[in-house]
Amino acid sequence: QVQLAESGGGLVQAGGSLRLSCVASGSILSINTMGWYRQVAGKQRELVAEITIGGTTNYADSVKGRFTVTRDNIKKTVSLQMNSLKPEDTAVYYCAVHGVRRYGSPGMYAYWGQGTQVTVSS
Repeated sequence: QVQLAESGGGLVQAGGSLRLSCVASGSILSINTMGWYRQVAGKQRELVAEITIGGTTNYADSVKGRFTVTRDNIKKTVSLQMNSLKPEDTAVYYCAVHGVRRYGSPGMYAYWGQGTQVTVSS
């Protein structure tokens, strides 16, 4: 199996910064895409940022220029540096990995973390 452990959420004032980190563990051969989604109660989960194994990134328009996603392929970690935070960034942030190849298992898998709360006060 594969587990995702997230850290770094919390409460910050508008204009501040937070850094989220996620480490994947388990019988992982490779991970194609690692990223972050967020969800506000009553709304759909939305992509925040993702990065492929080759380093290609994709950001939601609302966070471009403020958030930066990075990964370490050897350590199997993905991080999200969030700067210039706004109250509308308040949400539960989920780490997600897609295109996971596992030792001894054919096919590709996707996994989600349990989520970490980010609250931005005005």
